Amino acid sequence: MQKHPPAADPAHPPDLSTLPDRSALPVLSAPPVPSRAALLARLRGGPGGPGTSTLRIRPALPPPAPAAVPFPTPAAAATPAAPGRSRGNPAVPELYCPPPQRDDPALAETVEDRLIAWAEETGIYAGRLDDVRELSLGRYTMLTYAHVEDPDRLLAPAKCTLAQWATDDYYCDDESAGAVPLQIATHLSQALAAIDPAHLPARYAPRLEQAMRADPVLVALRSSTAHLSRYATRSQLTRYRHEMAALFSGYTAEAGWRVSGRTPPVWEFLAVRQDNSFMPTMVMLDPAGGYELPVEAYADPRVRGAVLKAASASVIVNDLYSMHREDESAAVNYNLPALIEAEEGCSRAEAVRRSADLHDELVRAFEEESALLAAAGFPPLIRFLADVWAWLGGNLEWHRTTARYNSAGRDPARDDSPTHGQEHGPTHGPTHGGTPA
Repeated sequence: MQKHPPAADPAHPPDLSTLPDRSALPVLSAPPVPSRAALLARLRGGPGGPGTSTLRIRPALPPPAPAAVPFPTPAAAATPAAPGRSRGNPAVPELYCPPPQRDDPALAETVEDRLIAWAEETGIYAGRLDDVRELSLGRYTMLTYAHVEDPDRLLAPAKCTLAQWATDDYYCDDESAGAVPLQIATHLSQALAAIDPAHLPARYAPRLEQAMRADPVLVALRSSTAHLSRYATRSQLTRYRHEMAALFSGYTAEAGWRVSGRTPPVWEFLAVRQDNSFMPTMVMLDPAGGYELPVEAYADPRVRGAVLKAASASVIVNDLYSMHREDESAAVNYNLPALIEAEEGCSRAEAVRRSADLHDELVRAFEEESALLAAAGFPPLIRFLADVWAWLGGNLEWHRTTARYNSAGRDPARDDSPTHGQEHGPTHGPTHGGTPA
């Protein structure tokens, strides 16, 4: 029987530099390193050893048998549901990704109702909240935070995510909502001050406070961060603020492309999309889940590299499912299939296939690298990586099923034409251009 490493002290992360390099992956089956299958099972099943039972991730759904674990077996997770076209949108190929860990419509609706009430209080999307509800962000949060059952804990990342989207719409994408291309950097700097409070001299502080209270987006950013702080440690809040600053950097870069009329090369686009991704949402997994991945582990280059690969993969999902909506928009948008099509001179269908291949490459890399990291036996790290794995499955499921990207009447067979059909989704709700969701 395979023996697990002894349980680690959560307050003292192990030295991950002692683990073998990624180049050593082919010899994982040789002693003393466990086999790849055993490592993957550890990643998905949670920590083992004396004193770690409370750290294991409970199944979100009733287990079919006493021995069941909340994550699929390696064989089940490694094989897509079916070859060929993806469920939900036939234009998107089947992607290598875990299935969703749960689907709880009642919980999703509870979060949705509370989120819409909060949005009305802040003033964001005034007069358009029915369109916001159609985004089903409560369902998105329920799917991606698959091991969180408390509605208020789910509401914290839901609020933060909607505030992020509002920042993108009001400041960057939707000129009808007040977006001014030449003022994007200034607005985003103010947005960061709502998340990471600015400390001005006494003479000017009241003016800053007045600005913070007058702008619904700043109200939403400040309020959502305050809700997150109920569950996040100071270290976790600092991590969230850092990822939001990176997100705003990505927004600014894409605005520069639009203002200058420049089409970025694919490599540059992918580098910017690493900033303009779902990382701010993913870093809330541990505070929402009631535990903490210590900064020493989160900042380890190997951990951060694996998580960034997962974030980059998730934003490719967004590009694949939003490409038709963006093609139909009058705004200038950037998505991976369109850029590959332009740069490599291939058909749109081929560009979509190549984009899907890049997604699968990143997910496989995350899977193998996180399994190797799990061999360190550090329970908070194992749980965080398992939560990211579940998050990937929930993110894909939401994109597959939301009315935002799967509207009735859309022709999914488009290949090379620059425009196609008419927009069937909400036309006056959140826009988000080429940014996540």
